[in-house]
Amino acid sequence: MHREYRLSVITVNYNGLRDTCALLDHLTFDHNDTEVIVVDNGSANNEAETIASRYANVKCIRSERNLGFAGGNNLGIRHAQGKYLFFVNNDTEVSMNDIDMLIKRIDTSEHIGIVCPKIRFFYGDRHIQYAGFTPMSLITCRNRGIGYDEADIGQYDTPRQTAFAHGAAMMARRDTVNKVGLIPECYFLYYEEMDWSMMMKRNGYQIWYEPSATVYHKESQSTGANSPLKTYYLTRNRLLFIKRNSEHFRLLSYLYMICIVATRDILKNILCAKPKLAQATIKGVIDFLKN
Repeated sequence: MHREYRLSVITVNYNGLRDTCALLDHLTFDHNDTEVIVVDNGSANNEAETIASRYANVKCIRSERNLGFAGGNNLGIRHAQGKYLFFVNNDTEVSMNDIDMLIKRIDTSEHIGIVCPKIRFFYGDRHIQYAGFTPMSLITCRNRGIGYDEADIGQYDTPRQTAFAHGAAMMARRDTVNKVGLIPECYFLYYEEMDWSMMMKRNGYQIWYEPSATVYHKESQSTGANSPLKTYYLTRNRLLFIKRNSEHFRLLSYLYMICIVATRDILKNILCAKPKLAQATIKGVIDFLKN
């Protein structure tokens, strides 16, 4: 029987059982108005089975293959029955009170497409990871994370519009997603939320940052910091983002990204005895050009 909820919390699990269980243990919710969906995104073992056995009120969905960040979340969307959709990385810690603050913000205007909380690093001094993003140059494909690695002393405690959402924690209305479309799956990993933000803005929606809600993030638990996997997708997807979102500066951006940035990164990694990172950069460029 179809049942509607006020809120659907969607998280994607990929060989991350411990992190996912830590998130679920911390997330106390009323199952009468909130559903929590875990998408097991092609984990080596069927971790959906384990999670379902431990958490009776959690809806577990198993994909036999890794669909990527967007594909995993989109699978969750297709099963979700909530008015509000909250996407949160499994390597995070968040409370229902923080999620409710995001609902309050998104309800202030029908023009808000996505709202994101303040995101702080889970470990160490818990510095800020995200307090919004600056606009992106469509030539260099670069922007800046506002507040990144700063101590949180209240300097970013004013809600405001921002250029892009952060994929580690973001909320949208189901009606908005139905209108704008699902998260683009062509990226597989990294830049999906940037592109989705652009899709939202082209449809007349705003992206907001809401600092009264805070999510703590264990950064790069799935791919590893500066891993070949991360390097490959960042290289390929910067070029793909330009292809999909820059009409007037596309050729100039391609020249800059390939001839300057990629070449610099390849040489730097070779000189630093990191051949796998150099190879990942080369493969990222080649795979983009082939498609």
